Amino acid sequence: MRVAIMGAGAVGCYYGAMLALAGHRVDLIGREALVTAVAARGLILEKGGRQQTVALGAGTDAGVAASADLVLICVKAQDNDHAAAALRPHLSPGAVVLSLQNGLGNAAHLAAQLGRPVLPVVVYVAVQMAGAGHVVHHGRGELVLGDGPAAADTAAVFRAAGIPTEVSDQTEAALWTKLVINCALNPISAITRLPYGRIFADPDAVRMLRQVVDECSRVAQAEGVGLPADIWDQVARIAAAMPEQISSTAQDILRGRRTEIDHLNGDIVRRALRHGLDVPMNGALLAMVHLVEPA
Repeated sequence: MRVAIMGAGAVGCYYGAMLALAGHRVDLIGREALVTAVAARGLILEKGGRQQTVALGAGTDAGVAASADLVLICVKAQDNDHAAAALRPHLSPGAVVLSLQNGLGNAAHLAAQLGRPVLPVVVYVAVQMAGAGHVVHHGRGELVLGDGPAAADTAAVFRAAGIPTEVSDQTEAALWTKLVINCALNPISAITRLPYGRIFADPDAVRMLRQVVDECSRVAQAEGVGLPADIWDQVARIAAAMPEQISSTAQDILRGRRTEIDHLNGDIVRRALRHGLDVPMNGALLAMVHLVEPA
């Protein structure tokens, strides 16, 4: 199978590496530094205390997606329009397109831009780029695909590559759950540059995170979304399982890049406003991440 990955950051590189190791032809679409590194010595995958080099292709132009059977869109939500415009001329009629992105509504937005179905995917993985063309896996890796055309066959491809994958008609609720988790962990990790374990060791920080989760839960309820009863426990379990992990938002800040905070806590703030709800902690974290982002 030919696979193209649009927006090959940590998530895209990890799943690209896993698919390539399973024998698929994988092409990464990413920044020049990534392309140069992969061309020189392949993609380095660090996982389970072992480091290996994975042979795959890479380019900066979306044209490498031509003839791909499977296209993974891994760009930040704010880059959806650019990614769709770049991919549209190159997608083959039979290509399966997946959105592996944080936030809500990405798949629907991309589908409207591309004029074809895009399956939403909930991603549960802790990964980080240790340098250009060097991805480090810290934990997990499961995917939940939305039900739709070719979903079952695509899930089977991922499972055969060692990626735990299921198909669900409840991806919207799962995306909401992940949004709440991200709203709690991502901004404070970005502002402090600290990993989850250090944050959860501070009782005041834990109280603040609980307030974030409570605010998000009220907004979800107003939107008619039922979050799991153990949503706070899920946040705590992730921090306990990956104490050395810093959030993707923190990784963006450390690399001098704009974050997707407007599609995380910012989305909660906008939805709360529509329902007349007050979410001061989400608003404060949103403002503080904007302050530490590059101008």
